[in-house]
Amino acid sequence: MKDLIMTKTVLILCTGNSCRSQMAEALVNHDLGSNIHAISAGTHPGPKVAEGALEALRLASVPTDGLIPKNVDAVMHEPIDLVVTVCDNAKETCPIFPRPIPALHMPFHDPNGEPLESFTRVRDEIRAKLLPEIRKRLA
Repeated sequence: MKDLIMTKTVLILCTGNSCRSQMAEALVNHDLGSNIHAISAGTHPGPKVAEGALEALRLASVPTDGLIPKNVDAVMHEPIDLVVTVCDNAKETCPIFPRPIPALHMPFHDPNGEPLESFTRVRDEIRAKLLPEIRKRLA
């Protein structure tokens, strides 16, 4: 019988939940395997995921199915093990969760409205800086 491995959940929080947090969610779920699961949300979510974010993920062969902006209220009662804020505004307006949850603030440039190269640069920074930190904290 296989050992039961507990999956850890990380919430990646941003303001609009349309660029950075969506890319981070997809990258965590793609790169960190079955032991760490990411969800993302926004304090003031936009109407859709930025096309540049989706294209940057596709260029890296990262699946984008199911990526939609969500309000943080929709995930408040999820079993979250770590909250990561990827913008200063989300850090300042991060809600109070029903139980204490460890938090990490790691801001990234907002590429919204910029050329695809900005999205790919932020994608690569998230992959290089944030993913190792999440792995370390949730290992």
